[in-house]
Order: sequence, then structure tokens, then C-alpha cells
Amino acid sequence: MDQPDIAAYQELFRLYGDNMGDAYLQPDDERYRLLFDQICRMLVKPSTTNLRLPEPFRHTAMLYLAEDADTLAHMRDPANRNFMISDLADFLHLLARSSAG
Repeated sequence: MDQPDIAAYQELFRLYGDNMGDAYLQPDDERYRLLFDQICRMLVKPSTTNLRLPEPFRHTAMLYLAEDADTLAHMRDPANRNFMISDLADFLHLLARSSAG
């Protein structure tokens, strides 16, 4: 995926379940580690959708993929990764709704 759009993110989330907005409710769940890695790789790609996302999502993904020590330490905790996944899923849902209407 060269330029991820809302549909690409939604499709990835769908592979993991119906409601990624609830991922934060499972703070110790490691099932979402691969999802987090995939999302980070999407967030650093240039796309119109990514530019519409809050900058902290893109910045965290960039630091994580650059293996920034502080970011890796913070994201080592599944609760932190799951919270970011949940926030991103909720934000993308809002973007999709605003684009549709």
C-alpha cells in the first residue's frame, strides 16, 4: 500500500475484529502487536488520509520505526500500543463519517 486511505486502515482493523475502538480495554493483550507494527508502517507513508490524522500518530510511528529508545520503551507495554490502536480506529471512524456526509 503506497498511499494508505481510510478503507485500507479499516480493512486492516477488520482482520482483527469488529471494534478496534475497544482494544484499549484489553491492556495486556499481545494479539495486536503485529497490527500495531502494520499501522506504524502505514502511518509513515505519504497520503492524504495520513495528513488528515493528528500529527502525534504519525510522529509516534516514525519514532517507533526509527527504533527511538524512549518510544520503544513506551510502546513495549501492550496497554500503550492498544490505546494508540483504539484512538486511531476511533479517529478514522470519524473521518470516514465526515467524508461520507
